[in-house]
Amino acid sequence: MPVADIEEHLKIYYSKLFPYSPYIKWLSYGSPDYLAKREFSFTLNGDIYLRYKSFSNQDEFKKELRAVNPFKIDVGAVYNAKPKDHKAFKSGAFTAMEREVVFDIDMTDYDDVRSCCQEANICPSCWVFMKIAVKVLDEALRTDFGFSQILWVYSGRRGIHCWIADETARKLNNSGRGAIADYMSVVVGGDNQSKKVLLPGALHPAIERAVEITAGYFDELMIRNQDFLSTPEKRNQVLNMFPAKTIQNDMADWAASPGDSKKKWSLLKSAWAEYAKARKQKNNAIKEVVLQLCYPRLDVNVTKGLNHLLKSPFSVHPKTGRVCIPF
Repeated sequence: MPVADIEEHLKIYYSKLFPYSPYIKWLSYGSPDYLAKREFSFTLNGDIYLRYKSFSNQDEFKKELRAVNPFKIDVGAVYNAKPKDHKAFKSGAFTAMEREVVFDIDMTDYDDVRSCCQEANICPSCWVFMKIAVKVLDEALRTDFGFSQILWVYSGRRGIHCWIADETARKLNNSGRGAIADYMSVVVGGDNQSKKVLLPGALHPAIERAVEITAGYFDELMIRNQDFLSTPEKRNQVLNMFPAKTIQNDMADWAASPGDSKKKWSLLKSAWAEYAKARKQKNNAIKEVVLQLCYPRLDVNVTKGLNHLLKSPFSVHPKTGRVCIPF
């Protein structure tokens, strides 16, 4: 959408459609002082970035939004003073005190395992990755941590955000947030690492639950939508996720010969079962592959940082013109 069109649409959006009352009620948590110490940032046309904005009430926020017509709104932490007064404090005296625990999941982090789209492009076929992420994380947050005030939001372009608003979550320090992020992180490793999931021994109940959820979508997502074993390159990529190099050699013909993904996956599972049985190996190789392909891929730095800014629900994404809608 052309910039001029976005600008005109934003004027209408902020004038007639933005949900000011429920939005401010949420971010206030029943306390005007809490709202007044909350940081907002605005990105204006031309990538002009305004940080440390703060507002005492809904009317102030509404007036400013209509006046500056921001292309994007970010929400940050609640500080020990009003963010707009931050320059009055000495270094280290102005500090973040609380904020929601947030998760950011971006479809580009799945580019190595999706074939229908790449980079910022998305479609219904690969959006199933996001469906899995919601189900896996939401269940873990509720069952394992006891959180209940959870808001899921479409990011406006290529991913989803999760906001956990329970008081116990909002009061967590960086270490506590990092512990949650680490607990949720299963797929780890850089771009040059072939095997990114390792599950030694008996599985934690949370991992078993994640395997069960992802397995329920596996045929739809990986076999039908992504056709993940359709080429020799893709088949070798999956073989490299197995812990034993010898099976990669044993399955060279399997990798090189043509065949559809459903049949190839069945043959691979059978071959691995025979391989493990012959060597009396008990491991979770198939589950590791399923999780590496489908498990949520998190930007842990977003979760760990108490003062990290994140695009606000009901903000408009400046590159697409889409609203960040809760679902």
